Formats: sequence, structure tokens, C-alpha cells
Amino acid sequence: MHKNDTISIVSLGCAQNQVDSEIMLGILQEAGYEITDRKEDADIIIVNTCGFIESAKTEAIEAILDAASYKSSGRCKSVIAAGCLAQRYAEDIRKELPEVDAIVGISGYGKILDAVEACIKGNRYEFYDDTGDVSYLNKPRILSGPDGSAYLKISEGCDNRCAYCAIPDIRGPFRSRAKEDIIKEAKYLAAAGVKEIVLVAQDTSRYGKDLYGKPALAELLYALNKITGITWIRILYLYPDEIASELITAMRECEKVLPYVDLPLQHISADILRAMHRRGTPEEIRAVIQKFREELDGCIIRTSLIVGFPGETETDFSELEAFVRETRFDRLGVFQYSPEEGTPAFHMKNQIASSVKEDRYCRLMELQQQISKENNLARVGKTYDVLVEGVSEDGIFYYGRSYAEGPDVDGRIYFTAEEPLQIGEIVKIEILIAEEYDLTGRQICV
Repeated sequence: MHKNDTISIVSLGCAQNQVDSEIMLGILQEAGYEITDRKEDADIIIVNTCGFIESAKTEAIEAILDAASYKSSGRCKSVIAAGCLAQRYAEDIRKELPEVDAIVGISGYGKILDAVEACIKGNRYEFYDDTGDVSYLNKPRILSGPDGSAYLKISEGCDNRCAYCAIPDIRGPFRSRAKEDIIKEAKYLAAAGVKEIVLVAQDTSRYGKDLYGKPALAELLYALNKITGITWIRILYLYPDEIASELITAMRECEKVLPYVDLPLQHISADILRAMHRRGTPEEIRAVIQKFREELDGCIIRTSLIVGFPGETETDFSELEAFVRETRFDRLGVFQYSPEEGTPAFHMKNQIASSVKEDRYCRLMELQQQISKENNLARVGKTYDVLVEGVSEDGIFYYGRSYAEGPDVDGRIYFTAEEPLQIGEIVKIEILIAEEYDLTGRQICV
């Protein structure tokens, strides 16, 4: 036991990183370390980094330097760099950031205890071999999100090899967790009071293909749907060309699975999709969106798009703009293409000027803002089950999410209540006011 050593973690990037951070904290707490969210009180600070795009790398380096500043202003003795940046740029971190005492890559999350104990002894520690092991995901977690909701990682890595993406090189090949391990973790989360589990992976629709010889997400949903205590099951990151009719049927038949579909489409121009190394045609993309909307009542569709990919012409962008206008996505994220070392797109000709990327980004976001406002206005007067997540700073409103809002990426529903509510409970809310992204309402007592 190490009762005198206190550890804090800074978790950056995506939902999968959050799960990895929670697992590292669970491993360390189980070993006897005290956990704190106050960096000034920590003996060791772990920065779980993202290295997906340039802005994420910058944020990660700033977070590492901020953590290192507590060596002089706090009680910090060691800083550990973990995660994507540590995996991808271990040598650069070693050379350029002497403040870092240990480097733990994606494959080393399960080794975090070894890293911490090495630091305590005054030794350096590095582990970033690509072992392909996902057994660390079966370790107990310390949940860090709002009460009532938790991410559940069902696989690691990616085989898609999109031209702009470094994730396969960082996180390794696609590898699924055994269905039994996922179900066991879901039961653990339910026992901890979690009402909503959010399934995440680089490509959830591919789940099970490596283990069972065919996609097995539909079978997994039927099993998770039977778990007592879980009320909502949300799925993120469905790759559009891997969606079989069996999956849509399972989403319709499993009453706990929310009709919320996250399809990261990236573009609609056939030329750009080919250049991106994306599978599927514009016709197939439109067909799968139509199928979801026809078969899932009240289906919410979220997507992410990239503007300014090398070679994107004004004609390509106009096609994308028209696609957004006609499809009227419920949720839409837009990213400006970021050239990443080691990816095919990094060396492509016809790179797009930053000013053009910014202009296209703004045009799409302004269009989506208008669509989002109109979609939200159609919800006024309707009543939804809402998961209570917190209280506004002024103490007047609670806030939370319905089935139509994913965690961390979508808007919120603010509402008043006659009686005090518990964070993590689900209540009925009537929508009264609609804005571009957020809604306001009141609790309906039944």
C-alpha cells in the first residue's frame, strides 16, 4: 500500500481516452494510492494525451508543461505522459520534454502501476510496445463522468486506414473485446447506478468481426438489453458501410437501445470519398440514412464532416453543402482538415489554404445552426425522458439529456423542477423554449 502517495490524472481527447483514464485510476486506487482531482495536491500527475490532430497535440504539450509546473508550485514529484501522444511521439517527448518522468503509450495502460512505482523510486519508465492486448479493459474503473452515464469501450484500434487518419498507427489494428467481458462490465456499471451505457470504439459497427468471423454488434445489443438497471443503451461511431439490416432490426427490437445514430460520414463527394480512402458511395450513404429514418421511430442522426481535404474543389464543397441542406442532420460536427505526419493525405498535392478551410467551415456551421434551430423548434410542447446531469451555476435550473442528446458533443436540456432531484435519475420534461443547440423546459410530474 502507498497511502502517502497521491495521484491526479488529466484526461484529454475522446471518450475512449476517458475510459482508459478511468481504468488507470481504478488500477492505482486498487493498489492503495489516493486519488485527487487537485493537481496541487498530487505527488504524481498523469496526463493522458490525445495526438489525433495538430490542435490536440498542442493541447497535450501544454497540459504536460502545466503538470510539470506543479513540481515547483505544488508537491508534484513526477509527471507521466500517457496515451496517444506518448505512443506516437515517445522519442520526441524524451528529447524535448525532460519534465516527463515516464512515458506510457496506448499499449501500456495496464502497466501504469509499474510506471508509478518506478517514478516513486526515482527511475524513468517507458512502455509503448504494440502488444495488441486489450485485457486491461477488464480492470475496474473509477467513473469520472456525470452520475447515471458511462462509456463502455467494446474494441480497440482500427483497420479502416482512412487517408487522413493516424489512429491505426497509434492505437493499432482493430481488436474486439469478448462479448462476455463487455456484458460483465455492463453489469458492473449497472450495479454502480449507471442508467445509460454509451458504446464506443473506433468503429462500433465492425465489432466482433475479428473474434467471431462476422459483425456481432446486433447480438451484443440483444444481450445488453437484458441487463437489469440499464435504461438506455447509446451507440457511437457506426461506420456507414458496415451496417447490416440485422443491426437496424436489433436497434428497433431492443427497447433500451436509443434511436440515436452516430455516422461519421466525413464527406459526400465521390471524388473526395475515394481520395479519403473511405468505403461506400454517396448513393449508399443516402440509402443507409433513409433506412435508419424509416425503421427507427424518432431517429436522431449525428455526423461529422471534414472540409478542406486536399483537392476539395468548390464544386465538391457545394455538393457537401447541398447534402447537409437536404439531409437536415439533427447533430453535425465539422472539422477543418489537419495534415497528419505518416498519413497518405499528408503528402497529397492540392493542399487547401487555411483561409479557404475556415470559410467552408463557417459556411457549413452557419447552415447547420439554422437547421438545428428549426429541428429544436419542432420539439417545443413535447415531453421527453431526461437524465439529470447537474445544476446550472445560478442554481435555478437543472440540466440533462434526452435520448436525442449524446454526452459531451450535443446540447443540453435545462429545466425547472418543483422538488429537489437526484443527479443520475430520469425525469419527464416538457420542452418550452428552443435555441440553436440547447432547450429549456419544466418537469412534468406524473
